[in-house]
Amino acid sequence: MPDTRTSALMLTALSMLAVTAPAVAQVRVSPTGVSVNAMAATTVFLTFGGGGPLTPAEAFWCGELIPAAPDVGQRCNPSTLFGQLPARNDQSQRSGTGAFTDIMSIPPSVARRAYQAAVRGATSTFFYVRRFRNALGPDQYVAVTCRLTGGGARVPLALTDVRVAFDPPAAVLQVRAGDSLPTLAAAITYTGTGRLVGRWEVVLPGEEPPTDTDLLTEATLPLEDRGRQRRYTPVERFNVFLPPGGRLTLPGPTPSKLPTDAEGTYLVLLRVEATNDREGDSDLGAVGAGTGIVHSGGVAGFPMPVLRYAVGVAEDGALTASETAAPIRLLTPVDGVVVGADSTPRLRWTSVWGAEGYRIDFVGERGEPLLDALLGATTTRYDPPPLLRKAAGAQRIRWCVSALDRDGAVVRRRVCRSMQFTNH
Repeated sequence: MPDTRTSALMLTALSMLAVTAPAVAQVRVSPTGVSVNAMAATTVFLTFGGGGPLTPAEAFWCGELIPAAPDVGQRCNPSTLFGQLPARNDQSQRSGTGAFTDIMSIPPSVARRAYQAAVRGATSTFFYVRRFRNALGPDQYVAVTCRLTGGGARVPLALTDVRVAFDPPAAVLQVRAGDSLPTLAAAITYTGTGRLVGRWEVVLPGEEPPTDTDLLTEATLPLEDRGRQRRYTPVERFNVFLPPGGRLTLPGPTPSKLPTDAEGTYLVLLRVEATNDREGDSDLGAVGAGTGIVHSGGVAGFPMPVLRYAVGVAEDGALTASETAAPIRLLTPVDGVVVGADSTPRLRWTSVWGAEGYRIDFVGERGEPLLDALLGATTTRYDPPPLLRKAAGAQRIRWCVSALDRDGAVVRRRVCRSMQFTNH
């Protein structure tokens, strides 16, 4: 039997340990397991509960788990890592009291590595492991099981890519006041199946533009933040069924409903609302973060794109529906410059918003092509090669600049100036 003094010392030590290392509840997650697309991206809304003072840290995907001792839970086996959640895609945030939400955006590269491991004999499951940092004690690791599937109906309904454009495409469309706009549509890539519900809205000239948080789909936000996004002028609603095919072209609002009565720049917004999707639902009661189910159909790991159009007349006249509002302004040399024998002209112009590149054309007096060059989106100057002087001779030539999109189509009409070479 231990003596009284020994017992007192043991009680004192236990009391000090209780003060210096307060107990923290085990962090739990819902859902604990999900089906994911084996060949493409997958996005899942997660709810963590019981974190208390813990702070979410890095997250990894891996093929095997090992004990995290002396920390709590199971962490990734370093020899089976498939990837790390990039910081730009980390949308974890506190929700309510002691809870966190997380958007697990699995890139295609991670899915392919997990699939290749399964082909080599590994299991058809892998893991998403989030570490929670504890300043007063051991860290905690929480794992979500990811099951490889074909990306059909059992995968959470999530948007993995969205592109909104006019037909024909234009970086920034400009029309005159009162004119009708062309049709527009959203090309959507998704996983799972279910209903896509939402609305088209327009930001009018002079209104405060939306933030990145305003542009997130409703299902990407914590439950308490879903009614706090800024609202704009509603144009048209949509409610369509997404079959398990992965691609959809969503028609835009009726063009006549888009306002063009006042001059200025307008923004067309695609607002996606949260829908019931049991494959990605979070059970708040299961993680000790409250009661009820959080529906996350329509989750996305990125803000929705914005489509711009401008109403007004440019300085050089009204632009057609396939041209943009941002003008190209030529800087140097001045129009009609004479370039001496010892000089080389440096052509300079202003950049155009949305341009993916520029084309420089040199043409003779009768319009015959002499020389052309393709330049990158960040290039706004060009030094012609010596062979241009030889091709031009003594005639007066024109140099013209056009802004191009990624497919090489002109998104802004070219602007020209003249110049002439001399041997003096």
